[in-house]
Amino acid sequence: MQAIQELKKSLLVSIWFMFLTFPLMVVRVNTIENTVEWRWMNMVYVIIGSFVLSFLWRWAMRRKETVKDEPTTAEARPTFTDRLASDKRFSYAVYGSILAVCTIMPLLVSTYQTNIFISFLLYVILGLGLNIIVGVAGLLFLGHAAFYAIGAYTYALLNHYFGIGFWVALPIGGVMAALAGVALAFPVLRLRGDYLAIVTLGFGEIVRLVLENWSDVTGGPSGISSIHRPGLFGQELSVAGANVYIYYIVLIMAIITIIAVQRLKDSRIGRALQALREDEIACQAMGIDRVNTKLMAFGLGTAWAGFAGVIFAAKTTFINPASFTFFESAIILSIVVLGGMGSNLGVILGSAFLVLMPEYLRAFSEYRMIMFAVAMVLMMIFRPQGLIAPKGKKYTVDDPDLAHEGGKA
Repeated sequence: MQAIQELKKSLLVSIWFMFLTFPLMVVRVNTIENTVEWRWMNMVYVIIGSFVLSFLWRWAMRRKETVKDEPTTAEARPTFTDRLASDKRFSYAVYGSILAVCTIMPLLVSTYQTNIFISFLLYVILGLGLNIIVGVAGLLFLGHAAFYAIGAYTYALLNHYFGIGFWVALPIGGVMAALAGVALAFPVLRLRGDYLAIVTLGFGEIVRLVLENWSDVTGGPSGISSIHRPGLFGQELSVAGANVYIYYIVLIMAIITIIAVQRLKDSRIGRALQALREDEIACQAMGIDRVNTKLMAFGLGTAWAGFAGVIFAAKTTFINPASFTFFESAIILSIVVLGGMGSNLGVILGSAFLVLMPEYLRAFSEYRMIMFAVAMVLMMIFRPQGLIAPKGKKYTVDDPDLAHEGGKA
């Protein structure tokens, strides 16, 4: 009986949706020939699609409520991420296999595919850097593209005016972005939530407008071209060879970023950042310096954006302010939220979803933004913690007597 009721509801939804979309999907006016085309098959597609989606939606909502009501047991079957965290042999095998595939990837695919994977790894670095600020420290940050631009323009200007090479400019770009992040952190130390997001969004737009209007130095909207690629012991590389070389640079940089961010989360600084995220007042009451902790969060998170910006400038050999709009900041933040705030593996999967999937779904290029929006809505409803939720540390007592006393207490 319940199934029949659900079918009736889905049927009513499909009919109602048909009436709403009828002028757009069925009627088409040909202004050249002054005729009206009736696309009746589109109406059939709308009815069938809305009926199926409505039925699946209701099933998913019922499933969500059922899973929520089920009691959790300690003997539940461990998930894939649980095994990665607990079983070192399994995690070494998985990570080793992934590293082996990534190492031989540019030797097996075309230059175009290599460029796609370079972009993917760059967004992994950017996402992990923002994850320190948003996921670990819990600070809502909407201007990450500004520090991406600072790193890129640092290398472009140093190379254009002073002839400084990539390897010298790489640490300088990270330091400049970190200093800019610390400078931004000082006036916003007392802000949190939406107010902090608005200020960082404004800072991102200020940086973009300065780069766009300071034509004498930055080239304005025309940007800076002929940026040198990284050298390999003084050898001249072809375009394909340079792409492969940059791919390995980005891969090594991404591995370093993953290890550094993971070690940071387990360090004393990382514990302070997580305490700041949970409760800022309690954090300060426990003796943690709130000012220095926030400055560390901004400095460490934006430094990785600077490194990624230097590599981006070397990869494209041309940059302009149009590459560092608010849309870039939104994409990077979406990667962190979609993957799971505070989870390194989640950021990598989020980057794959938002960077790799659109490239391999170019057949649906007209509907990519719709698919992206639908995916975000579904994630917020069914998986608000992200694809892979971060798991806290579990501490066990080795002494059975102490464990027994703790259980009695």
